[in-house]
Amino acid sequence: MRDLNYQLKMLCKHSHEGSFKTRAGRERQLTAIANQLHDLGFRGLKATSIKQKHVQALVDHWLGQNLSPGTIKNRMSCLRWWAEKVNKRAVVAGSNDFYGIPDRQFVSDTSKAKDLAEEQLAQVKDENVRMSLRLQQAFGLRREEGIKIQPRWADRGKYLHLKSSWTKGGRERTVPIRTQAQRALLEQAKRLAGSGSLIPRGRQYIEQLRIYERHTANAGLSKMHGLRHAYAQQRYRELTGWASPHAGGPAKEQLTASQRQADQRARLTISAELGHVRAQITAVYVGR
Repeated sequence: MRDLNYQLKMLCKHSHEGSFKTRAGRERQLTAIANQLHDLGFRGLKATSIKQKHVQALVDHWLGQNLSPGTIKNRMSCLRWWAEKVNKRAVVAGSNDFYGIPDRQFVSDTSKAKDLAEEQLAQVKDENVRMSLRLQQAFGLRREEGIKIQPRWADRGKYLHLKSSWTKGGRERTVPIRTQAQRALLEQAKRLAGSGSLIPRGRQYIEQLRIYERHTANAGLSKMHGLRHAYAQQRYRELTGWASPHAGGPAKEQLTASQRQADQRARLTISAELGHVRAQITAVYVGR
């Protein structure tokens, strides 16, 4: 293994920032970056010897490949993480505009909301996976959160409390328990998990993730992130009294002044419940 690959790998291994998925993704990205630098002719690099010219060469290469702005910006985030860890922040410009990276186009014109029918769930043979899917649908959880959640610990009466070790970016959050259906589901989850999580005793998260992926694939289920989109659209209707743009409701420019205030409050609430820092990302789920 080349020095740069090894040193970046060790840098990732020694960091415990973020969820397992976040850390694994960061390691994959930095490994790919090390390989790309080698292919671009930069040999013999170490984790502390990457310079501004190397970053610029990478960005030029990515732009030349016509990669999406979102993909490039994710890679830039990994480079900034590396720069912080090796105390070389100045090597990577703080603004993506410096490199001419175009704005990310987050919002699609079509809804990605996905429902989960009982007949589909019945095809999922693993009861823990079935429960993870139900919790994703009912509370807008990410896949990792739906697998790692400890229902008894998370249940705080009127809301779910999600630990930082379960969430993307290591940000704790709460999700309200609003309905009797949610309460009934949570009680079922507590009986199934006991005092632990939805990862059966003796299994690691990565093992349960593979089981989740296999059982959902066998049941013909895909793109289950769409359950979060459906949750967000349902919450938007509850909070405003009308459908979101992605669910056939009016666009923001069609709203009255008072409706725009209600729209903004709803988006802030939904953003917090989904675990996003920026309210603008809510547009991905509910539309503009």
